[in-house]
Amino acid sequence: MIYFRQLFDMESSSYTYLLGDLQRHEALLIDPVQEHFTLYLSLLDEQKLRLCSVLETHMHADHITCAAQLREETGARVMVGLHCESSCADVGLSDGDAVGFGSESVTVMATPGHTHACMSYLWQDRLFTGDALLIGACGRTDLQGGDPGILYDSITHRIWILPGETLIYPGHDYQHMHVSSVEQERESNPHLRGKSRDEFVSIMSRMKLPRPRLMDSALEANRRCGNSLI
Repeated sequence: MIYFRQLFDMESSSYTYLLGDLQRHEALLIDPVQEHFTLYLSLLDEQKLRLCSVLETHMHADHITCAAQLREETGARVMVGLHCESSCADVGLSDGDAVGFGSESVTVMATPGHTHACMSYLWQDRLFTGDALLIGACGRTDLQGGDPGILYDSITHRIWILPGETLIYPGHDYQHMHVSSVEQERESNPHLRGKSRDEFVSIMSRMKLPRPRLMDSALEANRRCGNSLI
């Protein structure tokens, strides 16, 4: 029996995902937000789950993780993309790796482009895309080694080839939408539908987006997994 929760941080419009095997009492968290540390512990305690792993999809520029706090409290391992600039992660993940919890596991998919080290995580019929692919949008490509051509390749060559019914759970949403699907995004995502690679690169390169308000402090904290003591 599986426990699944999608949790939302209103300040950053960020999603966190909690997956748990209720029979074997093990869980993992994807993209936790510092302000909800006590909530995560409460949910784990309520469901009698032991947190095994904390997974980050990328180095966030708009909120601070609580990965290090969760590791200290629960003994969970912190996992990030192998090339992510983290000074405190326990495991560097590569494309094709599997991360287990109970009798379940998620498969690691490298989906760079929003940043150079973005990872998505596939579990059963659900793909947690971080900021690579959003609902009706995609991540910006002008920060942290982002590259629009590489993002286009990640989406079209890695995500689009999954079964159309695969559910898309993004790292952010700004329009009160919770879930999409590969088929829905292939057919209707305005950033990508009908766009060639060159067209997509041109569109993304012309975007003039404001710098994230907390970028400098968030990146510095997230390199330490949110722990100022590390």
